[in-house]
Amino acid sequence: MIRIAKKTRLKPPDVIGRASEYFGEGGEGLEEKERNPCCISFEGAGGYVAVSVVDEDKHTTVDIETREFDYQVKRFLETI
Repeated sequence: MIRIAKKTRLKPPDVIGRASEYFGEGGEGLEEKERNPCCISFEGAGGYVAVSVVDEDKHTTVDIETREFDYQVKRFLETI
């Protein structure tokens, strides 16, 4: 399991939407388990990805916890 955080200029709904596209059925094929304005989580293939976002003054902090999808999470963070 790893936990990684990154700051981005994207707004929280944009990060959640991009995470859904990247990790969901159209991307990595994981099953979306939970979706809220502040977070989204996926499960599948023996692992999971949990994305949380916090809207701050001039940026959004994205915090991701994962098991079995370390490489994919790092690639996703490069896109935001």
